[in-house]
Amino acid sequence: MIRFTVSVKAGAPKNEVQQRNDVVHVWVKSRAEGGKANEQVIELLAKFFQVEKSQIFIVSGEKSKHKIIEIV
Repeated sequence: MIRFTVSVKAGAPKNEVQQRNDVVHVWVKSRAEGGKANEQVIELLAKFFQVEKSQIFIVSGEKSKHKIIEIV
């Protein structure tokens, strides 16, 4: 199990993931409406870390741009 902090920018011009120090930065095109941005964050992190989407959970920060993510 791995836990880390993610900083999310919803409504970005492109989808992107970058890791800087202890924080993963995620830019998603989706707006933060109806959980669409969170879904896209999970998809991008799954590709970035080469794991299944079902292995990624938002532990805290569902409605915040700062989230705690867990990969199991």
